[in-house]
Formats: sequence, structure tokens, C-alpha cells
Amino acid sequence: MALTGVPALTSSASAATLKDGRWCNPARGHFPAGGYYGAPRGPYPHAGQDVTNSTGTAVHAAAAGTVIRRGTGVLPGRTGNGLVISHGGGRYTYYGHLSAFRVSLNAKVAAGQRIADMGATGNVTGPHLHFETHSGGLGVTVNPVSYLAARGVDLGGGWPAISPGAVGATVKAVQYLITRRGTALVADGNYGSVSVDAVKKFQSSRGLVADGQVGPKTWPSLVYSLQRGSSGAHVRGLQTVLNKHSAGLAVDGDFGAVTSTAVRAYQSVNRLVVDGKAGPKTWEALVG
Repeated sequence: MALTGVPALTSSASAATLKDGRWCNPARGHFPAGGYYGAPRGPYPHAGQDVTNSTGTAVHAAAAGTVIRRGTGVLPGRTGNGLVISHGGGRYTYYGHLSAFRVSLNAKVAAGQRIADMGATGNVTGPHLHFETHSGGLGVTVNPVSYLAARGVDLGGGWPAISPGAVGATVKAVQYLITRRGTALVADGNYGSVSVDAVKKFQSSRGLVADGQVGPKTWPSLVYSLQRGSSGAHVRGLQTVLNKHSAGLAVDGDFGAVTSTAVRAYQSVNRLVVDGKAGPKTWEALVG
């Protein structure tokens, strides 16, 4: 199926790496026994990876694209409510067993946008997200865990990896955080040479490998624990990644009542401790 107006998720800037900031974690949870890609499922192997959490847990678009199917049984052999997003270039993602839809058919969605709620519709033993990645055409499934890992995403949870050439909201958050750490950067969402050099300098100052990749070793040192009353560039970074997940905040650097409410709402629908504070676990979920 050829689609127009859908980002192809490739560019000259990201050609050297797939860890380009264009993909993110669709849902937080754990992997249940037997819910892995290729597991026996009657005459056909399991076509995706299950991520288990409670009904109502937020489901996010794994990358930008267009919702091309929405409803019940939208792919052969899949039961319950599901969504298919086309990401261009023969790439698709499928989200199954949903309890609620948050976007309409033919909607254009951004990476990280809330698109649905986790549920237990169809043939299931409990609430979870059934997540599939298709590459080379709709129906050509690949292992979602390894597919996202190659793109710097830890499916289900964990810090991401962002390499030089990356783009997007998560890059803006890095730029804001580095600015707070003492090297002023333009938060333009492009992880170019100036930003990379600043990250390398930060990594060296913390005794980390100075490779310019913002990954699981760098993120914990880079983020701040923030709460109501905090202000500055690091709060702008927080507001930016909250907006990536549909918060709709003004990026003003003020952790006031509105931002506090947004943090609590995000924590609640992603099954985190709802304390209104942006600590490491909340940051990990937001940037992942």
C-alpha cells in the first residue's frame, strides 16, 4: 500500500545510525511468559511481543505516521480492538487488545502521542498490549524487541539510546538538560556537531565514555529530579517530553501547578508512582 504524506523515517542525517530519535516505547509493562515473538500459537507463531500492565495503561505511537486501520479484527487472525499505523517505507506497527481508542481513523500521529489504552479485548487471559512491527509491507512481521532495540528503544521500559544525527523532542530535552549543565545550546531538536561536542564534554566530566551517544549510562547523570517550584532549562526539557506524550504544555521552564498536574496525569496512566515529582523513573519513561 503506497501512502503519501507519511514520513519515511529516514534522512541523510540519520543514515549512519538507526538510533535517530524517531522511535519510542509504545507502552510500559513487563513481558509475560509465552508472549514473545515466535511463541507457539496453534498453527501460527506469535506475531508480536506482549507487554503486560493494567487496563487503561497508556499506549503511545511508536513512531510518526498515519492510522490506516482502527476497529475490531483489523488484521487477519488478530482479535479484539486494534490499530495499525503506517510509518512509510513499508513500515507498520500494530497495537492490539485495546480497551479504548484515543485517535481516529486516518489521523496523523506523532511519535509518543497517546493513541489508545491497554486492555483485554478479544482472545486474551488478561490485559496487555500486543505490539507488532511490520517491515517490507503490511503482514511481514519482524521481532519487535530487536527491531526497536536497533532503533535505541527498550520495549517495555528502560533508557533509550540517541546517536549523533538524531532529531525530535527527545533531542530537544537533551539540549535543554545540557544547557542546564552549563553549556548553552539552541534547543532545535537536531543532534548535530555542536550538541554532540557538548554531550561528549559532559560525558568526559562524569567519567563516561565520550562517544556522544546519549544512552543508559549517560541519561541518569544528565537528568535532574524536579518538583513543583523548580525552574530553568531542565524544566523546559521536562515539559518538552511531556508534550511528546500529549500534555500540551507551554514550554516556559516553570514547574508550576499546570506542569505538576501534567506530571501526575502521565505517571497515573503509565502506572508510575503518582507523586508529581519528575525523578529518574519518570524521566526514563518520558524519554524512552
